[in-house]
Amino acid sequence: MAGILVWFWNERFWLPHNVTWADLKNTEDATFPQAEDLYLAIPLAFCIFMIRLFFERFIAKPCALALKIQASGPRKAQHNAILEKVFTSITKHPDEKRLEGLSKQLDWDVRNIQRWFRQRRNQEKPSTLTRFCESMWKFTFNLYMFTYGVRYLKKTPWLWNTRQCWYNYPYQQLTTDLHYYYIVDLSFYWSLIFSQFMDIKRKDFPIMFLHHIAAISLITFSYVNNMVRVGTLVMCLHDVADVLVEAAKMANYSKCQKLCDLLFVIFALVFIIARLCVFPLWILNTTMFESWEIVGPYPSWWVFNMLLLLLQTLHLFWAYLIIKIACRAISKGKTGKWNPLHVSKDVRSDIESSSDEEDSVPRMKNAQSTSVNGIKSANGMNGYLTGAACTEDH
Repeated sequence: MAGILVWFWNERFWLPHNVTWADLKNTEDATFPQAEDLYLAIPLAFCIFMIRLFFERFIAKPCALALKIQASGPRKAQHNAILEKVFTSITKHPDEKRLEGLSKQLDWDVRNIQRWFRQRRNQEKPSTLTRFCESMWKFTFNLYMFTYGVRYLKKTPWLWNTRQCWYNYPYQQLTTDLHYYYIVDLSFYWSLIFSQFMDIKRKDFPIMFLHHIAAISLITFSYVNNMVRVGTLVMCLHDVADVLVEAAKMANYSKCQKLCDLLFVIFALVFIIARLCVFPLWILNTTMFESWEIVGPYPSWWVFNMLLLLLQTLHLFWAYLIIKIACRAISKGKTGKWNPLHVSKDVRSDIESSSDEEDSVPRMKNAQSTSVNGIKSANGMNGYLTGAACTEDH
């Protein structure tokens, strides 16, 4: 184990040439990031999760009820032992052949069996109240972190001149405010990793999980090798879009349609400008070119920039989904009013249409096609959209 640790913490990987870990040890006159500081993030992540539970129950829930958001979930399917066994043990989406077999066995109409499976699938979905509480928590925390980040960064020289991120690197001292900002943000992402397995299950679960892992890796990498200055710029830049999308979701759950549409438009513009313009031209420019000129590359520098490029790839994927939903909303608007929520039926949550309109389709194949199109008309993304343009919902 000692040999593995020595190999893992190899100075030639983590640090620039001619810099050692001893050079970055804390003294009475100087404080630098220490790898062991990151252990604080795990217990703090648990504390953040407990705060979330308290917040959702005693703050978010009363707010939701005051807005007349109902706590009841989807209508429950009629109890049927045979269909329940098929649903839990075989498939939640029976094909045409199995539907016909069940129809003969139960003497039910095929459409009624389709409706039963649809209701049974929706039965497992959380209520609007649960969704509102989750979004309100994320909105509140992201707003706090974004506000804190802006107040901190506006006093720093590297906000206005990114080359300041690399002058005298890596001998840049760690301030208390910067340490707090980093550890709390890292703890929040760890709490999302834990809670993602208990939160609302969405179609983009693997993408969101990858996003959280990339974020944790970036924060950890930048902290260990003291790239914290540029790290604060990345964190603050990402928080602003997260605040807007959660606000849009809350407006949607509250049935404030016009407000939701407005917030979605603002969110889409901010997301595209921040992630596709500012991030590559400002962040990637300083991490890949300015740092190369001032400090020079070394192994962990390459890894750090690869993680940033991975993050940018996710940005492109999510931007594509946003633009896709916006285009569909505009297309809908040609025959009616602008309404991004009418693009699809809560895609991110994988909520399926349960209206009886599907049952009016004369042929089972067409009914199945209608249901599938309702589910797949848009893809979900990083907590950023809810099916139908902010309909929920990372």
